Amino acid sequence: MTNTPTAAPVSPAGAADPSRWLRVHHPRASAAARLVCFPHAGGTANAFTALSAALPEDVELLAVQYPGRQDRRGEPCAQDLSELASGVAQALAGYDDRPLFLLGHSMGALVAFETARLLEERGTVARLFVSAARPPAQDWQEPDLSLVGDEELTAGLRRLGGIPEPLLADPEIAAEILRLLRADHRALLRHRCAPDTRVAAPVTVLLASADPKNSLEQMADWAHHTAGGHEVAALSGGHFSLLERPGESAPPLTRRIREDLARPAAAAASGAPDAEPLADLVRELMMEGLAGRTPRLSTDLTALEAAAGEVMAPEAFAYVSGTAGSGATGRANRTAFDRRQLVPRMLRGTRRTDTSVTLFGQRLPAPVLLAPLAAQQVAHPEGESATARAAAATGVPMVVSTFASRTLEEVAGAAGDHPRWFQLYLPSDRAVGESLVRRAEASGYGAIVVTVDATHLGFRPAELDSGYSPFLRGTGIANFTGDPAFRAGLPADADATQAVLRWAQISTDPTLTWEDLAWLRGLTRLPLLVKGVLHPDDARLALEHGADGVVVSTHGGRQLDGGVSSLDALPAVRAAVGPDVPVLMDSGVRTGSDVVKALALGADAVLYGRPYVYGLGLDGQRGVEHVLRCLLTDLGLALALTGCASLADVGPHLLANGDRR
Repeated sequence: MTNTPTAAPVSPAGAADPSRWLRVHHPRASAAARLVCFPHAGGTANAFTALSAALPEDVELLAVQYPGRQDRRGEPCAQDLSELASGVAQALAGYDDRPLFLLGHSMGALVAFETARLLEERGTVARLFVSAARPPAQDWQEPDLSLVGDEELTAGLRRLGGIPEPLLADPEIAAEILRLLRADHRALLRHRCAPDTRVAAPVTVLLASADPKNSLEQMADWAHHTAGGHEVAALSGGHFSLLERPGESAPPLTRRIREDLARPAAAAASGAPDAEPLADLVRELMMEGLAGRTPRLSTDLTALEAAAGEVMAPEAFAYVSGTAGSGATGRANRTAFDRRQLVPRMLRGTRRTDTSVTLFGQRLPAPVLLAPLAAQQVAHPEGESATARAAAATGVPMVVSTFASRTLEEVAGAAGDHPRWFQLYLPSDRAVGESLVRRAEASGYGAIVVTVDATHLGFRPAELDSGYSPFLRGTGIANFTGDPAFRAGLPADADATQAVLRWAQISTDPTLTWEDLAWLRGLTRLPLLVKGVLHPDDARLALEHGADGVVVSTHGGRQLDGGVSSLDALPAVRAAVGPDVPVLMDSGVRTGSDVVKALALGADAVLYGRPYVYGLGLDGQRGVEHVLRCLLTDLGLALALTGCASLADVGPHLLANGDRR
């Protein structure tokens, strides 16, 4: 190991002595991105030689060389991982001309994670890849190697693989390997990380199918350590698959890097709010008009319901559009917005507006998330998958319903690394509830939104008159039929009818109390929001029992007929929880001005519901993208026209006197 020749050090202008820390095995001057690789305990920069050769010409690999080995043998080994991270971060100071991707293997994943945290203080990391590594706040259950004999330790290395047998058979080389392994292990055992420590970059977990040290369940907690979303990519082989099978490892790395490099251009083309001036959509449509072309769908977001009613199956449209009882609550939701009036301010220099908002440590491009609407396949065959792709294209996070017509894993796959939350109806079978939460964690969902206002189904004439329930026809129960805990409660030869009957028995729980929320809080470290709160005392109780935020909601007017509107309930809920607790609202939101009114009355963000499903029914993914582009453009213009440069400028002062209640 000590006699293996090392690659040439690299030294760009302005870097703080990078030649001590970084090695390039295959220089690629025209590469579009750099992949910085951190070796495992006892490893060296040479561990990544084969992977470097396997990467294409547009990705250059920089391998990290820790002190105490090979050409740095004269230096003492690091005492802790933060020392290594600090050294690498300083060495990368001159490497800001191309996007940086970090990859750490085993212990190197923790060093890469800490390095990413340091680099994000002065810039960004495009993505963090972690291989064969448990999350940083998790107990790795590693023994103290100073208490393990050489023979036992060598036998363990043979079981894991990764080191050629001739090296282990050479006494001098084997002794050097064990020296480095023990030194690095001491630093690993000293490492501590708080459970809420996050990087902004998305995280891709590389998990080998036959790794004896790590499992998919252990990898789930990586979701808690990123604000950019996380995903799991499968590799074949054992613990050192990344290094031993470079021909198999390079393609998924390259594919993900190229997708990330292409994303800014795609966002600009799709009209994401960070990429276009406020009036770009308006200008685009006007230019199309000069050529005699008009939009496929109306830009009047209040007109989409009627248009969707013309093309959707009558029973499906009744399911999506219907409200409870006489429809009084649904009408009240809209009346509350119409009753309030904005007072614009002039000459504030708002050429551009910043619509971004931070929720639970994650920066979102706009204060809008897609509300969890169930069984979207009734509107379009691709259902939630099409919605997820549209959400990712426009920068709007999606809240995925428990009662989706696609599994939460399928929706996560369609969303890629785009942020998404999971809405939970807590089943009466707690094993199924726990399984749903674990699956959401493993699939990269960033928050759990537990809905509490639908333990009993509302009286909905439109559905009842058509005798239509998508769930009883098998649409909207995919998260159950694909769940191992749910399947465990069925006979081995159960048919579709038996599955639907079991779903009907356990899918919701009318006996729920606040203590059940406390149980759910103990189940996950993901941010937890309670959806369906209208009374200020319920908002306080939600926080007392572990919620991190609340969603003021009437369920779109689909539950209690004659109830208070969400917008009218919002100010009292905000006053009850104080200024620092995230408060979202839904029900009745249709336009950008509606969003501004909700923010003025205390909301941090809104959940946007039926209009995007109407867009889905009218034109699939393109229809959802059209709706969201219109909404975001309208929101940006509404901010500009009220004289607001950012969301921080929004408050009750924007509303006409008498309309702030």
